[in-house]
Amino acid sequence: MHTYVALLRAVNVGGTGKLPMAGLRAMCGQAGFADVRTYIASGNVVFRSGLTEQEVAAALESRLQAHAGKPLGVLVRTAAELAAVLAANPFPDAPGNRVVAIFLDRPPPADALEYASGHRNEVMALGRREIYVHYGDGMADSRLRIPAARAGTARNINTIAKLVELASA
Repeated sequence: MHTYVALLRAVNVGGTGKLPMAGLRAMCGQAGFADVRTYIASGNVVFRSGLTEQEVAAALESRLQAHAGKPLGVLVRTAAELAAVLAANPFPDAPGNRVVAIFLDRPPPADALEYASGHRNEVMALGRREIYVHYGDGMADSRLRIPAARAGTARNINTIAKLVELASA
């Protein structure tokens, strides 16, 4: 059994939205995942499974599609991979709420940052299957667009640290 963290993309998971956390936990249980725990209402779920990363993603995506009536993305990392994302943060001295890792299914292209537009004082760096962004002035007014990140989902470093903690428990 592996411990996984699944990060949902492009789904409203709030209590009054399309998928409350209880519904997400139920879907994970129906998929046969064990020790299912969610963290904040933004599509973060930690669980254990004997399936591969791809099988986990497919199982959860099919249930989400049946629920929402459209395909919804799921990015999956093992507990060790998520801990490595946290450890590789290229902006360790920046506040955790101003640094995000944008999770991708595959490694970003080497030239991915060259195509970013609308940047002001954001600083970007490539990771293994992530793009890190430090939003010096915060994300609220940022106009940054990274085409290579379109199919990804972002979590700030504080959230990643909490998910690593949950996955280690």
